[in-house]
Amino acid sequence: MGDSRVIPLMVPGGESDDLSEVTNPWDGSAIAVVETGGAQVVERALANAAAAFADRDHWLPTPDRLDILRRVADMMAVEAEELALLAAREGGKPLVDSRIEVARAIDGVRNCVEAMRSEGGREVPMNFNAASSGRLAFTTREPIGVVIALSAFNHPVNLIVHQVAPAVATGCPVIVKPAESTPLSCMRFVEMLRAAGLPDAWCQAFVASSHDHTATLVSDERIRFMSFIGSARVGWMLRSRLPPGARCALEHGGSAPVIVGPDADLDDMTPRLLKAGYYHAGQVCVSVQRVLAHESVAREVAERLAKSAEQLIVDDPADAETDVGPLIRPGEVDRVERWVREAVDGGAECVTGGKRLNERCYAPTVLLDPPAGSKVRTEEVFGPVVGVIPWRDLDEAIAIANELPFAFQASVFTRDLELMNRCFRRLRASAVMVNEHTAFRVDWMPFAGLAVSGLGVGGIPNTMRDMQVEKMMVLRSDELRG
Repeated sequence: MGDSRVIPLMVPGGESDDLSEVTNPWDGSAIAVVETGGAQVVERALANAAAAFADRDHWLPTPDRLDILRRVADMMAVEAEELALLAAREGGKPLVDSRIEVARAIDGVRNCVEAMRSEGGREVPMNFNAASSGRLAFTTREPIGVVIALSAFNHPVNLIVHQVAPAVATGCPVIVKPAESTPLSCMRFVEMLRAAGLPDAWCQAFVASSHDHTATLVSDERIRFMSFIGSARVGWMLRSRLPPGARCALEHGGSAPVIVGPDADLDDMTPRLLKAGYYHAGQVCVSVQRVLAHESVAREVAERLAKSAEQLIVDDPADAETDVGPLIRPGEVDRVERWVREAVDGGAECVTGGKRLNERCYAPTVLLDPPAGSKVRTEEVFGPVVGVIPWRDLDEAIAIANELPFAFQASVFTRDLELMNRCFRRLRASAVMVNEHTAFRVDWMPFAGLAVSGLGVGGIPNTMRDMQVEKMMVLRSDELRG
């Protein structure tokens, strides 16, 4: 089901310098061809966006932005199945999960509309001393300026919505560079924005023909905000290249820990860990990876999880019956295979899986007691591998959970109030889920990586605030003395 179309650059006046083939990670078949952009496209996109923002008289009025977003949400709802299939084909996430992703994305666009109507400025208290007497002070919010959004492959619809829709909502021109492997969902979303009435210069998209062009985009003095989702190595490097005064939000990976108490409800817990461990073949920044289970239940936890993992269907992501699809590229299968072999050679017990199924898929794997220092314990696997690590002392478990430079979401399964609270207070994480898996998220809640795992706070309302500046007016009048 290939697409013979060439997807053009979405940069007015930009001239493509090459073509890039988009392939299906399941079988390597060609899906489409996209034009890529180099230095001329980067400059054209920046010039378009900067000129749009500089023309204050032609900023998009709030009612117009509201209407555009409402229309886009309606368009997405009509095309939901096509969007889900497109995302499954280009990114490899099973159709059942891609449908959920699209539903979340639609809700995210609508969440922007809700936030536009509920988020605003604030009053700054005055009349508390002689200096503030007779003054009224309040703030409003204005768009920060040109936004660049650099996105990742693993949620090709929803991540783009999280980075682009808040820019539209706040009135910022946005230049979006999707992942090279999954640009089609992004391009379709931008097409919808334009069809809904957004002028072309206010949202531009292109695939860069080299990483050097991305670095040029990031370092340009015309940008005011960068949203980056991807690897920590690249994210922190790009942040170092931002021009003075530019802000950023970084969302990187993690190695999510789960602490399982001796009293945990294993019947309730197992399907939750199963979903969060093998969702999108583990290619999620908050996937369950390290399950720290009390020694009295550790083997049972591993065996229950393994038994359930063996029932998962690993197949074509476009098939509605598939539970787990391929990794994004064959090289990732090679890497996961090496890491699992290292753990087993070091003494881990492979309870299930531990093997490649073909060039592009790796079997859902459960390892019991992977050794300290092994990559499956110290790095983000980003593959369908879950390690179960026994513990005897709770503080020991917390120390293991906190030993890595990553810190994102964590969870604890227990009915013990004291154990729950000790974990919540002491786990190094931006969020701790209780009797829920680490990948739980609704898109209006704060979502943040700490330490190496990121900078800033995501979630639609938080992203909108990041893309705005707060401007204060102070009004003096003798009638205001209180």
